[in-house]
Amino acid sequence: MDATIYHNPACGTSRNTLALIRAAGIEPTVVEYLKTPPSREDLARMIAEAGLTVREAIREKGTPYADLGLDDPGLSDEQLLDAMVETPILINRPFVVTLLGTRLARPSERVLEILPDTLAGPFFKEDGEQVLDETGRRVV
Repeated sequence: MDATIYHNPACGTSRNTLALIRAAGIEPTVVEYLKTPPSREDLARMIAEAGLTVREAIREKGTPYADLGLDDPGLSDEQLLDAMVETPILINRPFVVTLLGTRLARPSERVLEILPDTLAGPFFKEDGEQVLDETGRRVV
């Protein structure tokens, strides 16, 4: 299965998501979106396919969100998309696109919704939290 992850290697959630994709036996296309941001059209499409609003796809923490005045409720989706493309750190991460759908994988296990059921064995996040049991089933 083809998969693309819009990845930030400095982000633990993004690293955990990438590890889950690989645990499913998929070697995804990894796009370091801070170096190679998606086009405005691709970003708008991913947000829509993930069932999010543009505002839900903006990252506030650790970004110039407030400094840029993006908390103004009067800003349009178009203005917010322009800001995200111009300043890619504002794009929440990681977005993952597969043939089964598009998700903003926050938390990282959301990616399981768009991966084939090929995971076998346990999976633990970097912090030790168990996501999958020894049979590959999700731990709730």
